[in-house]
Amino acid sequence: MECSRFFAFLCFSVNFLILGTYQLQSSQTQVLLQLRKQLEYPKQLDLWLNTRTDFCYLSTTQVNITCEDNLVTGILIFGDKQKRIGNFNAFRVSNQTLSQNFSMDSLVTTLSRLNGLKSLSLVSLGIWGPIPDKIHRLQSLEYLDLSWNFLYGSIPPKLSRIGNLRILKFDGNLLNGTFPDWFNSFSNFTIFSMRNNLLSGSLPSSIQRITSLTALVLSNNAISGKLPDLSSLSSLQWLDLSENMFESELPNMPKGLKAVLLNNNSFSGIIPQQYDQLHLLQQIDLSFNTLEGTPPAGLFSLPGIVSLNLSSNMLSGSLPMHMSCGSKLDSVDISNNKLRGLLPSCLSSAIKTRGVKYGGNCLSIDLSHQHPETYCVEQQEKKKSEEKNLGTLIGVIGGIIVIMGLLAYGFLVLCRQYCPRRTPEQHLLHKSVQDNSVTGFTSELLMNASMLFENFLDNGSLFYLISLFKLHFSFLLGSVSDAAKLDSQRTHAHRLFSLDELKAATNNFDKSTLMGEGSTGKMYKGRLGNGTPVSIRCLTVSKRYAVRNLKLRLDLLAKLRHPHLVCLLGHCIGNEGKDDSGVNNVYLIYEYVPNGNYQARLLETNPENVLEWSDRLAILIGVAEAVHFLHTEIIPGFFNNRLKANNILLNEHQMGKLSDYGLSIVVQEIDEHKVDGDLESCVHRQIKSMEDDVYSFGLILLQSLIGPSFSLRNETFLLNEMVSLGTLDGQRRIVDPTVLASCSQESLSIIISIANKCISPESSTRPSFEDVLWNLQHAAEVQATADGEQRF
Repeated sequence: MECSRFFAFLCFSVNFLILGTYQLQSSQTQVLLQLRKQLEYPKQLDLWLNTRTDFCYLSTTQVNITCEDNLVTGILIFGDKQKRIGNFNAFRVSNQTLSQNFSMDSLVTTLSRLNGLKSLSLVSLGIWGPIPDKIHRLQSLEYLDLSWNFLYGSIPPKLSRIGNLRILKFDGNLLNGTFPDWFNSFSNFTIFSMRNNLLSGSLPSSIQRITSLTALVLSNNAISGKLPDLSSLSSLQWLDLSENMFESELPNMPKGLKAVLLNNNSFSGIIPQQYDQLHLLQQIDLSFNTLEGTPPAGLFSLPGIVSLNLSSNMLSGSLPMHMSCGSKLDSVDISNNKLRGLLPSCLSSAIKTRGVKYGGNCLSIDLSHQHPETYCVEQQEKKKSEEKNLGTLIGVIGGIIVIMGLLAYGFLVLCRQYCPRRTPEQHLLHKSVQDNSVTGFTSELLMNASMLFENFLDNGSLFYLISLFKLHFSFLLGSVSDAAKLDSQRTHAHRLFSLDELKAATNNFDKSTLMGEGSTGKMYKGRLGNGTPVSIRCLTVSKRYAVRNLKLRLDLLAKLRHPHLVCLLGHCIGNEGKDDSGVNNVYLIYEYVPNGNYQARLLETNPENVLEWSDRLAILIGVAEAVHFLHTEIIPGFFNNRLKANNILLNEHQMGKLSDYGLSIVVQEIDEHKVDGDLESCVHRQIKSMEDDVYSFGLILLQSLIGPSFSLRNETFLLNEMVSLGTLDGQRRIVDPTVLASCSQESLSIIISIANKCISPESSTRPSFEDVLWNLQHAAEVQATADGEQRF
C-alpha cells in the first residue's frame, strides 16, 4: 500500500512541476467541494476548509490535485479505512464504509463534471456500492484507481468506452462475476490489477491481444479453467495469478517477464523448457500446485533470477550435480516434492548467502527431514505402470461392458431376492492397478470384476457397482462426472503425511494445540513445516478394516472437493496395523478455517459481530450446495454428514465450509446382523440416510431463525413452536430480533416454510435437498431485491 501511494504521489508531483498551477475556474472548485461532501468530509481534506486557497497549490502524501489550463486533471486522495471485513454484504458497516446515504452513482455524476480529469485515485475511503454504468462518462481518464474500498457486483461493460484508459486498479474490493472479455478494446492498456476480489470463471483468450500490457495482477480470486498462452504479450513484465483455481498445464510465457507468481493453484504437467529462455526473470513462484517431472536446470541459472519457489508440488528425478546457479539467486525453495539424489553444489549449505529449503523430498542429505527413498520411487513406478497398461485397460473395459450387458438382466432378477447384510469394505473402492506385468494386470482386473459380480449376486448393491466402475476407468474415458473432475480442481493436492510431521506440527500433540474432542475423536491445530496452518482430526478405527481397505476408503474421501467443504489436505495411518491394540490410529489433515463456527456466531451478542439475515442466507446456501454435491455428484452418495451448526466453519470472507463430512465411510459401524428384505428395502435405507441430512439441515435453518435462544430450548419444544412461526405474533416472539430487523417478510416466510417441511415427523413428506437449495436461493434473491428497494 505504501509503495502504491508513493508511486501515485510521485506521478502527481511530476505533473505538478511540469504543468504548473493555475487559478481554478469557480465551477471546478465547487465540484471539489461537492466531492468532499460526498466522501463525508474525510480528515485528509480538512486542508480544503479555506475555500479561497487554490487547490492546485495544496499537496500532501495523502491528497494531491493536479491542474492544467484552469481545469482539474488529476485527483489523488488516500483514506485510512484500510481495515478489511469479512461479512460485508451490500450494507453500510460502521467506521469502515461511508454512511447509508452515500451513492456511488452520485459520486460518478459529480466527477463527470470535471471534463478534463485524466487521473483519479480514491483509495481506502470506505466507498461502497456497485460501479454504475455511467462510469463511461469519465471520458478523459487515463488512470483509475479505486482500490481497497467496498465495491461489489460485476465490472460494467461500459467501462470499455473510456478509450484512453491505460491503468486500472480495483484491488481489495468485492467485485465478482467473470473476468470481462472486452479489455482488448483498450489500445494503450498497460496495467490491470484486481487482486483480492471475488472474480470467477476463466481468463478469456482475448487477453492475448492486449500487447501493450506490462502488469497483470489477479491474485486471490476464484478464477479457474485453462491459462491461455501469454507469449504474445511482449510488453508484460509482471504476472501475478496466485491463489486462484487454474487447473491447466503451464503455458509459454513472454520473454520480457520479470516476475511470475502462479502459486496456490492446480497447475499440472511439467514446467515448460521454454522457461529457460526468460532471461529477464527475477522472481518465479510455482509452489502449491501439482507439477511433475524434473525442474529445468536452466531456471536456476537465469542471469537475473533472485527468488525461485517450486515447493509443494510433485516434482521428481534428480537435479544435475554440476548445475550452475545465477549469481543473483538469493532464495530457493524446492521442499515437499519427490526429488532424489544429492543436492547440487550451488545449492549446498556451504553458500551462506543463499537461502535454500529442500526438506520433504527423498534427497540423500539431511535425512531427518527427508522421506525414505520408497516414498518417491513408488509414486513414479505407479505412474509408469498406469501408462504402460493403458491399452490393456481400454480392452478390458470393453470386455467388462459386454459382460455387464449380458448379465444385467440376471442381476435385476436376483437383486429382487437378495439385500445386502452389509457393504463389504473390499468392494467400496479398489485401488488402481500397479502390476507391471500385462498378464498379471489382466488377471487381477478380471478377478476384481468376478468378485464384483459375485457381490452383486449376493447383495444386490447397484450403488457400489457404479462406484467401482467409475473410479477404475473415468480418468481414461474422459468422464464428465463432477466426481472425476474434482481432483483436478482442488486447491491443494492430497498427500500422505508422516506421523513425525504431525508431531512436529502440534508439538507432539501438546494439550495447548487441542481444539476440541467429540464422538469422532480429538481435533488439534498445527502448523506444517512450510508455515501452513492445519487442523488435524485424530480417529481410532477398528481393525475390522484391513489397512489396505482403510487406505482405499481414505482415497475415496480425498476425492471430495467443493468450495464449501473444508479441504482435506492429506492423511496418515499412525501405526499401519503393526501393533496388537486392535485399532488403527488415523489422522485426517484439513485446511485450517480461521473464523470459528456458525453456531458461535449465532450466539454472538456483540452488535459488530452479529450475523444479519442476508449473511446467514449466504452461509446456508453455500453449505446446502456442498451437501447437495455430496448427495448427488458422487456415486455412491455420501449421507449422514453430521450436519450441525458447529460443524459449519467460517473463513476470513465469512464463507461457510462444512466440516466432518463423509466420516461415516471411515468410522461407520458395520452391521453384524443379517438384514432381510428385497431391493425396495435397500433403496429405502439409502433414501432414509438422505432424509436424515434434510432433517438435520432443517434444525440448522431453525437455529438460524431463532438465534441465541435456540440452545435454551429442547428439540420437542422447538418442533411444537413451528406452528407459531406461521403468525406475525409468533415470529415477533420467537425469531431472533437481529433477523427481524434485517429481513423482508417474504424472505422470512420462505425459510420458515422450507424449515417446517425439513423437520416434518413424516420422512416421506420432507423435501429433497435440491428443493431446499432452491428455496434458499429464492429467499436470498427476494431479500436482495428488498434491500435494493430500501436503499434507493
